[in-house]
Amino acid sequence: MPLLPTTKPALLLIDIQQGFDNLAYWGERNNPDAEHNAARLLAYWRAKQLPIFHVQHCSTDPASPLRPGQAGHAFKKEVRPVFGETVIQKQVNSAFIGTDLHAQLAAQHLTTLVIAGLTTDHCVSTTTRMAGNFGFDTFLVADASATFPKKSLEAQTFGAELIHQTALASLQGEFATVVDTATILHQLTEGKPA
Repeated sequence: MPLLPTTKPALLLIDIQQGFDNLAYWGERNNPDAEHNAARLLAYWRAKQLPIFHVQHCSTDPASPLRPGQAGHAFKKEVRPVFGETVIQKQVNSAFIGTDLHAQLAAQHLTTLVIAGLTTDHCVSTTTRMAGNFGFDTFLVADASATFPKKSLEAQTFGAELIHQTALASLQGEFATVVDTATILHQLTEGKPA
């Protein structure tokens, strides 16, 4: 399904926070351009006065760089909210759990979501799955999302790009349409698929 300007899509930017720059804590990340692409999306949404939701993870883990009170809890400067933009704070992987996100979307009659952020296989994936299950027309922007390496139960390391691609593959077609930034912006400006 193409994303058309008439659909009034909402942009959900998930957990693009300074704490994810702590590579000693998370490991080496994939897609270093994710924030740049998220900022391109944000600029378009702002210019067109489309609905924007900034999601912020408020970790309850005392050691987490994303815990409130830590510098890492703050949004990255590329996508920092401005006055009047909605901030949704969450403590779990889904932006729909323990928040009023669903109620806010319903109140504004928003049915199309464009999702990007950190990390692809955790909060981005969980939120995208729930969005799909709630019946939203959901678009996940692959090159505006990123993740980190993971270890298997046998302590084998799986690289960040493999984790990213596997997460996207598990979402594509069932929970969301996976696209890139250029495709989203082309569809919105031209009113047709790229």
